[in-house]
Amino acid sequence: MGSSGTCWISKPVFVVFVILSLGSCASSSSSLHPLVFQSQLEHLNHTAISDFRVLNRRFFGDCPNPSPYLQISVNSSSGGLGDDEFVTVNVTGVLNPSKSDWMAMISPSTSDVSSCPLNAMYYVQTGDFSKLPLLCHYPVKATYMSTDPDYLSCKKKECKTYQNGTSQCAVSTCSGSLTFHVINIRTDIEFILFSGGFDLPCILKRANPLKFANPNKPLYGHLSSIDSTATAMKLTWVSGDDKPQQVQYGNGKSQTSVVTTFSQDDMQSSVAIPSPAKDFGWHDPGFIHSAVMTGLEPSSTFSYRYGSNSVGWSDRIQFRTPPSGGSDELKFVAFGDMGKAPRDSSVEHYIQPGSLSVIEAVTDEIKSGNVDSVFHIGDISYATGFLVEWDFFLHQINPVASQVSYMTAIGNHERDYIDSGSVYILADSGGEVGVPYETYFPMPTPEKDKPWYSIEQGSVHITVISTEHEWTKNSEQYQWMKKDMASVDRSKTPWLIFMGHRPMYTSCPGFLSVDLRFVDEVEPLLLSNKVDLALFGHVHNYERTCSIYKSQCKKLPIKNEAGIDSYDHRNYGAPVHAIIGMAGFSLDEFPSGINNSWSISRRAEYGYLRGHATRTDIKLEYVNAKTRKVEDSFHITKAQVR
Repeated sequence: MGSSGTCWISKPVFVVFVILSLGSCASSSSSLHPLVFQSQLEHLNHTAISDFRVLNRRFFGDCPNPSPYLQISVNSSSGGLGDDEFVTVNVTGVLNPSKSDWMAMISPSTSDVSSCPLNAMYYVQTGDFSKLPLLCHYPVKATYMSTDPDYLSCKKKECKTYQNGTSQCAVSTCSGSLTFHVINIRTDIEFILFSGGFDLPCILKRANPLKFANPNKPLYGHLSSIDSTATAMKLTWVSGDDKPQQVQYGNGKSQTSVVTTFSQDDMQSSVAIPSPAKDFGWHDPGFIHSAVMTGLEPSSTFSYRYGSNSVGWSDRIQFRTPPSGGSDELKFVAFGDMGKAPRDSSVEHYIQPGSLSVIEAVTDEIKSGNVDSVFHIGDISYATGFLVEWDFFLHQINPVASQVSYMTAIGNHERDYIDSGSVYILADSGGEVGVPYETYFPMPTPEKDKPWYSIEQGSVHITVISTEHEWTKNSEQYQWMKKDMASVDRSKTPWLIFMGHRPMYTSCPGFLSVDLRFVDEVEPLLLSNKVDLALFGHVHNYERTCSIYKSQCKKLPIKNEAGIDSYDHRNYGAPVHAIIGMAGFSLDEFPSGINNSWSISRRAEYGYLRGHATRTDIKLEYVNAKTRKVEDSFHITKAQVR
């Protein structure tokens, strides 16, 4: 979900309004002022060059009268950029430091960095209302020079010329320094100094392009389960090289990778509004490698490395297989709506401010050895058509996803786009239409663009659906859900957990926070198949319900002897629902005066859900990522409540 702040303010409604407003201006024309302008439909037909494109490129060029002393230098190794480093960019020779001066990190260096003020709509269509650079191609990162506290005050002065051979300075200049977190994104990068702010940028100075020492390096390996036996695990990684590589694991075993990728042609745009994925936000993804490690044992620890002699190898990494379906217990972590955030002071498209604290807390959970699997239920990276951000997300989750099974569900910001077959006709994916998501996260689904599946781990059967694909009674997905949940052998897996992105209940009203059609169609399946727990994201907070059906509490939890809410499923009433979309995106605060009898616990803090399922009990805890304290705890049992 793309809204944030107080949850009753519905920013997606405004996104739709902006898109429709842009379209409605197609027949009007007016002279443009640099700060006040209108756009037209990009393609009035499929052959004409639109006024949008022509007008959008009228504002470009170098700044007038730049300082002749201006220089940019970058502190980095002469052998090329590393895979993960902080680089310092130094600017010297500035005559008049300005609040409007800023630095961009561009990749590739051939990107069009002219000023394109109408490109604001690329951000807005995906729900991002931040103040971001309006160049003709999206910069990977950007930050104002004033981030250096000494820049505007000119504390670092250098005399360039002296008066008539005396020691009195005639012309002095100022300088500043910025630090950027750089990861290996394969294509070369360039730092460019602009003035004019983000809205009307002009170029002051360009640095020399920088290349990565090894653009073909195999990176960002992450694991997923392929079935319920836990005797095989899929490893997926990224490289700049299209030749098959290997994963070496265990005691001398190896498997060769299958290589795939995607292109701009796989991205989707609309006649009315161009998508960022198709143009402005495109970045070459390199090549995505996958290999299945077979011959493993469940609930066991192995090591692996991936790559090749020609492009290099990853470090050797320890990983743990999950328990097999039907075994006695499962320890898992679950959350939704994570995204990513910069590790420097730069701005990026769609920053999810809580993501770093959550991934650091979950990393510590992994280190403790008490996690078998992670489930991320939708709104994965929030790249939404700005493709380089998938690399930054994969880098961010690597400490977790490289060590345990990282299972995902698709969300609106991965799939939804106009005329793409998604249930919701919104631009939330920025034109990605699920292609990068399914390439980077190959789940055990029936086939491409059918991103639903089930898996059994320990004592739990987990049914994962797509709320973005058709779920009505006559749909393929509905029939699959019905068959899958009806087939669960409760003597083998006594627990049934249902996962999807959009929730059925929330105390945060908003545009499509809850789709009542989805509730009417799918909720009866949950009841008839005695789903124990339903987990959802999309709304950016944490909320737990009673045992609920059709907005009515069928049963309330009772306090056990430890004072923890306990749901007795020996005498089943209805599913317990929990929203867990608090893993990164700006939080949705609950409105005052909530009086929903079915809402048992609510928190608007960043965190994750920790679960431990045995054959008779599931213990669940909502953990605050910042404090690491348990903010809510509940228990579902099929044993005597004590």
